[in-house]
Amino acid sequence: MTPIAGNPAKRIAYIDWLRGLACLVMFQTHCYDSWLGAPVRGGLFLRMSQMGGTLPAPLFLFLAGFSVALVTDKLRQKGVAASEIARTTIRRGGEIFLLALLFRIYNFLLGLPAAPWTDLLRVYVLNVIGISLVLLGIACRISAIGSSGEPENLRLSTATTAVLGAAAIAMLTPPLWTTWRPSFLPWWLESYINGVHTFGTPQSWLFPIFPWSAFAFAGLAAGTLLQCTWARGNDAAALALAGLAGAGCIAAGMWLDGRSVQLYSVYDFWRTSPNFFLIRAGVVLIVVFLGYAWCRWGAREWGFSPLIEMGKCSLLVYWVHFEFVYGGLSIVHRHRAGIGTATIGLIVITVGMTALAAARNRYSMWKPRMARMFRGTART
Repeated sequence: MTPIAGNPAKRIAYIDWLRGLACLVMFQTHCYDSWLGAPVRGGLFLRMSQMGGTLPAPLFLFLAGFSVALVTDKLRQKGVAASEIARTTIRRGGEIFLLALLFRIYNFLLGLPAAPWTDLLRVYVLNVIGISLVLLGIACRISAIGSSGEPENLRLSTATTAVLGAAAIAMLTPPLWTTWRPSFLPWWLESYINGVHTFGTPQSWLFPIFPWSAFAFAGLAAGTLLQCTWARGNDAAALALAGLAGAGCIAAGMWLDGRSVQLYSVYDFWRTSPNFFLIRAGVVLIVVFLGYAWCRWGAREWGFSPLIEMGKCSLLVYWVHFEFVYGGLSIVHRHRAGIGTATIGLIVITVGMTALAAARNRYSMWKPRMARMFRGTART
């Protein structure tokens, strides 16, 4: 067995695997939510499915920050200027944000005539990922100010800036959802702060900057620390420490929540509490370690991995699966199916998205062959 640390391409296989895992959990959440009908719709099965659905968004955001850390460190090693690195990250964030707006337009058009125009301005996962990347680019640029340029110092500065950013976002979330709400802003702009949309009060099912961008900052911190010299030479130990840190975050969050004295006049553990953020960040860190362990010692080494295939083009499968689950091409009648039928539909969606991802991942190899074939046909 070849260790991940010994092969640069396999070193980050667990990141793609984790993205694929987030896609899989997202599929089950969306499929059961869209297809299950009464009476099972109000039962324990759907509640458990929705509970599992709380993992993909934090994981996607965390991995977005983690990827920024990898790219930033690589560019720094090549001697690219800090301002250019920041522009690269900010540009990518802008691209993701534009794709998010296109996705909203796409869903709105498919939902006509029933879809309200306000759906165009809904703040969803892609929106906050795009904005988070912009914020991470700025954070990486700030962390390089006054630095000697020595790699380890830069990594420490970046990780510190990221931790402070995550803490600030998490700590500011409760008042920005309650006592400090920026109600003077238009609803569509305030929604990026607290997810108010058109409902008059912040909504927990939307994805505003506060608190969701904090997961991207946490990913930047973790990814940067894992690029340190010791961590790069001791992958397993470094990821195990990350898992232990996750367990510590969970314990700390639960301990803080149990204190009789709270910092906020309005305290909502399940929606805005920094303690809940700490617990969820801890869960993500543990999942990251488990993903690494699976890719290094588990079935990842057996050959074809559906999760890695989907993880390599998670944005594509995220976009496409919506139409076959919620859209006009839904493969199961919405709100009418039982658990068995919905599960069969989930398997079909998973197989279909894996096939789509595998084809897309191999397109770069097929393209020149197809071009040569068509040129030969044309000459004939």
